[in-house]
Amino acid sequence: MTREEFATLVGSRPVILDGATGTNLQKAGMPVGVCPEQWILENPGVLIELQERYVEAGTDILFAPTFTASRIKLEEYGLEDSLVQMNRELVALSKRAAGGRAYVAGDLTMTGRQLYPLGDLMFEDLVEVYKEQAKVICEAGADLFVVETMMSLQECRAAVIAIREVCDLPIMVSLTYNEDGRTLYGTDPATAVIVLQSLGADAVGLNCSTGPEAMIDPVQQMAEYATIPLLAKPNAGMPELCDGVTVYRTTPEEFASVGAKLVEAGAAIIGGCCGTTPEHICALKQAVGSMPVHMPLTKKRRMLASERMHVEIRLDGKFMVIGERINPTGKKKLQAELKEGSLSMVRTMATEQEENGAQILDINMGMNGIDEKQMMLDAIYEVTSTVDLPLCIDSSHVDIIEAALRIYPGRALVNSISLEKEKIEYLLPIAKKYGAMFILLPLSDEGLPKDSAEKHGIIREILRRAEAIGMGKEDIVVDGLVATIGANPKAALECFETFSFCKNEMELPTVCGLSNISFGLPERSYVNTAFLTMAIGNGLTMAIANPSQELLMNAAFASDMLLNKEESGIRYIGRMNYLSEKHEGMEHVWVPVGTAKGAAVKGTAAGQAGNAGGAKDSGNANEARSAVFTAVLKGNKNHILDEVKHALDTGEKPDDIINGHLIPAINEVGELFDKQKYFLPQLISSANTMKVAIEYLEPMLARSDKEPKATLVVATVEGDIHDIGKNLVVLMLKNYGYHVIDLGKDVPADLIVDTAMKENARVIGLSALMTTTMMRMKDVVELVKERGCTAKVVIGGAAITESFAEEIGADGYSKDAAECVKLVDRLLEEE
Repeated sequence: MTREEFATLVGSRPVILDGATGTNLQKAGMPVGVCPEQWILENPGVLIELQERYVEAGTDILFAPTFTASRIKLEEYGLEDSLVQMNRELVALSKRAAGGRAYVAGDLTMTGRQLYPLGDLMFEDLVEVYKEQAKVICEAGADLFVVETMMSLQECRAAVIAIREVCDLPIMVSLTYNEDGRTLYGTDPATAVIVLQSLGADAVGLNCSTGPEAMIDPVQQMAEYATIPLLAKPNAGMPELCDGVTVYRTTPEEFASVGAKLVEAGAAIIGGCCGTTPEHICALKQAVGSMPVHMPLTKKRRMLASERMHVEIRLDGKFMVIGERINPTGKKKLQAELKEGSLSMVRTMATEQEENGAQILDINMGMNGIDEKQMMLDAIYEVTSTVDLPLCIDSSHVDIIEAALRIYPGRALVNSISLEKEKIEYLLPIAKKYGAMFILLPLSDEGLPKDSAEKHGIIREILRRAEAIGMGKEDIVVDGLVATIGANPKAALECFETFSFCKNEMELPTVCGLSNISFGLPERSYVNTAFLTMAIGNGLTMAIANPSQELLMNAAFASDMLLNKEESGIRYIGRMNYLSEKHEGMEHVWVPVGTAKGAAVKGTAAGQAGNAGGAKDSGNANEARSAVFTAVLKGNKNHILDEVKHALDTGEKPDDIINGHLIPAINEVGELFDKQKYFLPQLISSANTMKVAIEYLEPMLARSDKEPKATLVVATVEGDIHDIGKNLVVLMLKNYGYHVIDLGKDVPADLIVDTAMKENARVIGLSALMTTTMMRMKDVVELVKERGCTAKVVIGGAAITESFAEEIGADGYSKDAAECVKLVDRLLEEE
């Protein structure tokens, strides 16, 4: 199947996918704990019969059961050497079941290993893992690919890049979302579709996690930005326990009825996940088969994105600032730190620029005496772990920009691409491959344009070259090429002409570096500010500037208001409120009463998006912000020991550092996580930072006769090989002083209970990601009672609910690691 054929298929009518595989195979006898792919190959008739029923029910695309047949997953069972054979045979089984009546999609999913810097798996290694599997699937004759049940946008990117480097088959990508509308790593539906469609995915959507009703809103969010078809593959409701069996209560008729609403919301590709059967798919086909397809946007919106937020660049929208500070040029202290391999100032600059109102951050590591490429990569890892803002990748070297774009977990802006041979011939295709926007610099190999006519000609030629490879106006921001007024009295006027030309004639946004205009003049800030306000009036869209320059920033907010841009008055007021609090601790200047928009601007840096760092909004404004506290709050693992040692040198005791700084900091991190201002990456980063400090201080703690904190046993239940959530729970509990015995993943009930009794554990913590392994938790609860074990049992995981915990007799349920600590504390206090 070509990508064009896929687009034609999806554009003609709703495309029907298959339903659940795992839950149906378990009903057919597949035991818990086995390698699903191996069991299928040993029992091929079961899969073929199931998939043939899906085809008869109306399925257009079958998912080959290659879901966990990657090298990393197969290593769990010692089957990594069988990867080629297994993937080839699994695709063949589905093609046999399809019988030419349905297409077959090779299925990839997460590996269970966390990517660097949260884990030890490097991005390029993950790409190779996916390429290895994708190559076999492609050669086996799959018609297309699906990358499904994804929690990490960065892992989605790795899979798409891998497949694209193997073949040009269509790619569908679907992520799984929590109740808060974000993935485990904090990505919202709109950001996911923006990043993945720019990278070359042919369809994007969501699967698993929820029933069909809860998918309507995320699909609608995606539809506002999607230029490709959307996919929805919900469960048959949420799993419930009935007479000791996990059941899904959504009937085929109910499922089909809400399925029609999903099509109305924008889903052009629809099927079923956990708990769905051929009967569900048959009813769905009957309900939506003749419905009109929601057509995706024909014109892209100008969007940049990080992993956790997106920013729109609009010709008539608010003026935007690209923070320029992360650049060693002229900054001797930053240069010295970079030469030492330290990124402490980079972290600080990123945070300060976000707080001061930048919407995008420019990252430039150009200097002598360092490995610029490696430092660029390190800076991207550091900044994306610190703030949520999208990045502008800035380098004069094509290979450095390519390396940065490859690992950046969002949609970046490239600074910049000119008509110079190296840039236009090599960098332009790289921007296209990685789905980036770029700053168009109107230069050629002949140098600066002689006049406006030549400048405009270069702009048109670069646009033509971009359109020839599939890019367009929505991917471009034009640099106005600001010259210094001291050397050219018409420099400002020529820039104004370019801004106006790009906006009104070319429909292109513009950007400029402000400081050039005043070079060599006294009191430059006044010249820069006057230039900025006049430039905004002539159509300037954004500027590369220092957002800590308040005169400049305030003038930009005021200019937007005077030009009557949407919500500009609210943003201006929010800005003034922020500055009032920042400088004087005064009450708010003025906040509109009775409006949601008014409430939204309170306390934010620029009256726009809330401060992703979140410290100012945490409710602990009176808490002393020690350097140790701040290091944990910001996840500054590389410098926490320096701060701890300094605190010890000034006379603080180890106990005081733990109880007075470390624990309050991790408590605040938990609060920010609960408020959805922090997400899994920040939570893990802060927890790991605290772990470093605790491990250093632990040998110094004064010994006493008091009873040590309780022993806990934690495990992922038998049959489940997912442990991201469990590992974080273990880390957090250890940080709070508990003695935690981590039994790992795929652990039998006997071993869990035996260990708890042997170690006199007071709490057993159980994790399960898959609905097919949930019932193993009940086995543990029953075994605890049967053997007279006194440990409390607490459970959690993606598919677990509080009602499920009550039904199986568990002592508690926690939705995440931060809540688990509170739950354990409470249970032990009640004893």
